[in-house]
Amino acid sequence: QVQLVESGGGLVQPGGSLRLSCAASVMIFSFNRMGWYRQAPGKERELVADIISADSTNYADSVKGRFTISRNGAANSVYLQMNSLKPEDTAVYYCNGERRGANYWGQGTQVTVSA
Repeated sequence: QVQLVESGGGLVQPGGSLRLSCAASVMIFSFNRMGWYRQAPGKERELVADIISADSTNYADSVKGRFTISRNGAANSVYLQMNSLKPEDTAVYYCNGERRGANYWGQGTQVTVSA
């Protein structure tokens, strides 16, 4: 059974940093693609960043230059380093993985950016 478990969310002041982690129950290199999405209250879920390989990453325009997605095969984990956080980054962040024709989601972790 494939499971994705996020951690690392919390409350941070504007300008601060957080690092989200997503631990997979299977080898992360068995995924064709992994990514982070977010959903703010009253808004649709949106792609934040995704990674296909170390040289193939993609970011939403709103987070370019501030967020970095990475992965660690030994830890079976994907990370999202978030710097220079803004109040508009407040949302529930979800880990996502595409593997063998199926799409998997974590349970989400809340990120709140507020003074």
